Amino acid sequence: MTLSTQDAREHARRRKELMRRIGSDAVAIIPSSHEVVRARDTHYRFRQNSDFQYLTGFPEPESIAVLAPGRKGGEFVLFVRRRDKEREIWDGRRAGPEGAVERYGADQAFNIDELETQLPKLLAGRETVHYTLGEFAEIDTKITSVTRYLREVSRRGASAPTTITALETTLHEMRLLKSKAEIALMKKAADVSARAHVRAMKATAPGRYEWQVMAEIHSEFEVEDMQPGYGSIVGGGDNACILHYTENNMRLNDGDLLLIDAGGEYRGYTADITRTFPVNGRFSDAQKAVYDVVLEANKQAIKTLKAGASAGKPHEVATRILTEGMVELGLLKGDVKTLIAEEKHRQFYMHGTGHWLGMDVHDVGRYKLGGKFRAFEPGMIMTVEPGLYIAPGSEGVDEKFWGIGIRVEDDVLVTENGPEVLTSGVPKEIREIEALMAG
Repeated sequence: MTLSTQDAREHARRRKELMRRIGSDAVAIIPSSHEVVRARDTHYRFRQNSDFQYLTGFPEPESIAVLAPGRKGGEFVLFVRRRDKEREIWDGRRAGPEGAVERYGADQAFNIDELETQLPKLLAGRETVHYTLGEFAEIDTKITSVTRYLREVSRRGASAPTTITALETTLHEMRLLKSKAEIALMKKAADVSARAHVRAMKATAPGRYEWQVMAEIHSEFEVEDMQPGYGSIVGGGDNACILHYTENNMRLNDGDLLLIDAGGEYRGYTADITRTFPVNGRFSDAQKAVYDVVLEANKQAIKTLKAGASAGKPHEVATRILTEGMVELGLLKGDVKTLIAEEKHRQFYMHGTGHWLGMDVHDVGRYKLGGKFRAFEPGMIMTVEPGLYIAPGSEGVDEKFWGIGIRVEDDVLVTENGPEVLTSGVPKEIREIEALMAG
């Protein structure tokens, strides 16, 4: 694999910006992911560490990137696996140090087993090391031991780092604001994921199994060179009331709803869509009543994603609409403001209304600054996913609502001109869903 010219420029731009932010007296160290054993001598499908991918585009495990602003030998240094003809026959091609320079833009590259000998040279004279301790124990030890060594010999030469600071403090704020290139990738992920949901709606019928519907979704991802961005949730009937249901092995019954929370990942960026619809293609009156409340909360919350508005506003608006609906449906009794203040709504709506979205399904970036919700900025992408979950046997609730679990989730880009829904390709109006499934 070789980075395209456009991708290479994008990664280089990110590295330059990060180095500008950390300053010339600092160095950043970013490890890759490791392969994880699935069963004895087989591994789970490799997925690169998002921070490492964001800055380098290098696709291999057991690698480390070092960014050293102003370094004479080159600011971008990669440590990668050694070329090994025998292992490459078994496990696939490796770029090696030469490929890391030629194909991935490194200024200088070394074999990973040279890290300990090169690290003192890279850290000497730097005041701050930007690295997140606690995630990679072996690398933690190497960095702290090298820092200690440099302090011991500093009287004979260059000074040692005095501070190790969490890399995400700077890097994750960069990742929160998506570039044009990132937005294009996320739109692709959203479009394909929307098609997958439409395909799932068309394929659903009483008597089928949850895993069969999931297969339709994943097939749509695969033909576009994508994979699931997270564990797909395909929950029929009561299973929709389990927020992180992933067994996906039950039979779909006539009269039940099916909740699908699934998104595909395209070149490192994921979509996140939830739709809920009737297995037989027609909503019952009770299902319609609950669905209308959730859908209205979804629509009104989306409207709040405007540049300058509070990032806490979507949840505030959705919670109010859902609680008003719960009172009208008879799920709760009392004054709406009091019910919210006392968190009574959490019996049926127990999660937040949205989260940042990007390379990770629950993407990085702080929600609050200085103890207060931050303001939305153009380039942020957030999910909007209100829901109501009425578990079977809910005390004091009309039995016609038992087992109804509904969530409606969209991915929304904040722009200068207001919110842009990236996932509008899959219907969410009752009439549209029923027409699609009847067709």
